[in-house]
Amino acid sequence: MGHDLDAVIDKITAIPFRSRFHLRAAEREFVALRGLPTVREHAAELIDKRLAPARPDNDGRQTPWGGHPVFRAQHATATCCRRCLRINHKIDSGVELSQAQRDYVVDVICRWVEREARG
Repeated sequence: MGHDLDAVIDKITAIPFRSRFHLRAAEREFVALRGLPTVREHAAELIDKRLAPARPDNDGRQTPWGGHPVFRAQHATATCCRRCLRINHKIDSGVELSQAQRDYVVDVICRWVEREARG
């Protein structure tokens, strides 16, 4: 897709609602203990299950507000539901995400987590 992930994240996190999301202490500890490769694996699994289907179960309410760095990142980067993906990332709703789109979403999430973990 050729996106500059930092530019995408900077634009989205400038939105007041999105700007209030940051990793909490337990989520930072998770990243420190398990590492970014594990976060990436979890992100891919969660996106495949909760976001990639054309009509995800409970769309708009499927992403918890915290408890895992991926969940916090999804709200911070507007990758939490298909509506937010459509509005902020121009990824159409009602169609299953392609592998390239899944990879892009995981890349956005992981880049945000990486930035947050650095402090």
